[in-house]
This record gives sequence, structure tokens and C-alpha cells, in this order.
Amino acid sequence: MKIHLHPITLYLKEAFTISRDSYSERRALIVELSAAGKTGYGEASEHSYYGIDRDKMLAQAQAIAPIIESYSFDNPTNFWRFLKPHVGNNSFLQCAIDNAAHDLYGRICKQPCHQQWGLSANGLIKTSYTLSFAPLGQMIEKIKTTNFDIYKIKLGTPDDMAILQALRQHTGAVFRIDANCAWTAEETIRYSHTMKGLGVEFIEQPLKADDWDGMIEVYQKSALPVIADEACVSEEMVPKCAKHFHGINIKLMKCGGLTPALRMVGQAKELGLKVMVGCMVESSVGCSAIAQLLPLLDYVDMDGALLLADDPARGVKVLDDGSVLLPDGDGLGIEMK
Repeated sequence: MKIHLHPITLYLKEAFTISRDSYSERRALIVELSAAGKTGYGEASEHSYYGIDRDKMLAQAQAIAPIIESYSFDNPTNFWRFLKPHVGNNSFLQCAIDNAAHDLYGRICKQPCHQQWGLSANGLIKTSYTLSFAPLGQMIEKIKTTNFDIYKIKLGTPDDMAILQALRQHTGAVFRIDANCAWTAEETIRYSHTMKGLGVEFIEQPLKADDWDGMIEVYQKSALPVIADEACVSEEMVPKCAKHFHGINIKLMKCGGLTPALRMVGQAKELGLKVMVGCMVESSVGCSAIAQLLPLLDYVDMDGALLLADDPARGVKVLDDGSVLLPDGDGLGIEMK
């Protein structure tokens, strides 16, 4: 097996702002794995909140490249276990390598990944489209110029409910709210009753990730379901989330790729949790990995590639209303431009 590393920069069409950060670009790493005459691709982008720097990730990947190339590739699950001690806690790097391994394995076996897992591509759920922080007029204009059935709205300001009420006047679409840890328990409970009347489906990560006591109160008193994001980074955290949230949002980069994500889906379903998979700032390389999981999910947020000024790859297609078309190719179905 051979590994090739491609550092890139993903430029956004416009600034993306949440309660704790704002950015117009993300540096990322594309991992290319080759074996048996086939090639697979995976991706990870840097993220300051999780302490991930692209250049450090690249340096670590270069350092362990001889170890990776020493492995006699058999399947992604065994490869993930082999690799884990060498990547340590860098789940972002492990995600890029793991997703490339799944892509490679699917191409070798001449099947899309979801088919290898025994899943059908029929009746796929729709993705949401994200509205980040912006002046209200810009948020309204974005709704007017798009036609999605579901919007994920980033909140965390003193005017959150007024913003929602204004947006509701311009669309009948489903709203999903992501506060990115910006609210208190009291605010979340109070807001939940207003939001329920405004057609909000659920609230994602309203409190700080370590505020478990607050989440017990929210879990018991909220008028809407609450979904864990920052509080559910890895598979070890799923059982605790079951006592504090109604569902979890799995991010492939946070958990280490498709291999642990599949385990997390199984864990969550056994515990009666709803399952969502969300995207970071990522191209069609990362989004096409997410797409393979769609038949297993209750919700998905995979609009990352739509937010880019220039997508370095082709793969999953998201239609104007949020409908998703899986790529035709084997593995993840990715084609680099």
C-alpha cells in the first residue's frame, strides 16, 4: 500500500460564523491510499476548537507513512485497529486515512461502501442547509434564494428568538437549531417552548460540552428533543449521552472515520437515541463518506461542499431541495478534479 498526502485550502463562498468563531477558509489534508491498482481518498480539515492544525497533521502523517505502507491491506476495520496506536488522539488524521481505506476497499471489491454494509440507497433522507450568523437581512435573503426543505440555523445571540420569528415569515421549511454551546439551561428550556411553536424540530448542543448537570435539566424539561454534538466526540461518550440527550450528531473527523462511526450508530440505536451525522467544512471527499451512512440515519447535515467556492472533487450530489443522490462509483464514489 502507498500513501500520498495533498495539503489544500478550502475557500468558502462567504464567511461562515457561529457563536464562537468566524472563518472564510479552512486548510485541509487529502489522503490518497493506493493498493492492488486502485486508489481511495479521505479528507480532514483543521479545527482550532479541537486543536487540529493542518501542518501538524501533515507532519504526523508523513512521520507514520512508512508504518502505513508496511501494512498488508486486508480491510478497513483491521487497518483502523492497526493504525490507532500510531495516530494517538488525532481523530481527524485517522478519519482521513480511514475514509480513504473504505474508498480503496470498495474500489478493490467493486462495490459502493453502503452496498458492502448491506444497505440500500432507496428513500434517502434529505440534508439540511446551514444558515450561519449574519445580519438578519442576509439570512432572510439566503432563505429567499434557496429552496431547501430543512434549514439548520446557527444561533447564540441575545436576539435569537426574534431572528427565528423573522425567518419563519419567509419559509415553511423545517428548522433545526444549533446553538454551539452558547445557551444556559434556563435559556434553552425557555426558548424551546417558543421554538416549538415556530416549527423547530430539535435543538443541537445548546449547553457547553461539559455541562452535564445542566443537560439533565434540559433533557427533562425541554419542549423539543436535544441532540449532542460537542458532547459526543467519540464512541466512548455515547452511553453517557443517552442519559442527557435524545440523539447524537456524529462527525466523522471527531470520531476517527467511518469505522468508529458505524459502531456509534449501532450503539446509539441500541440505546434508543436518534442518529444524525453532520459535516465540518469539507469537500465532496468528506461529504461522499457521510453519504454512505444515509440509510442508517434519522437526520443528516452534509451541505459542506455546497458552501465552498471551489470543490476539489466530485461525488455525492445535493439537489436544490436537499435531496441526496449517491455517486455511482465504487467505494465512496469520489472523483478528484
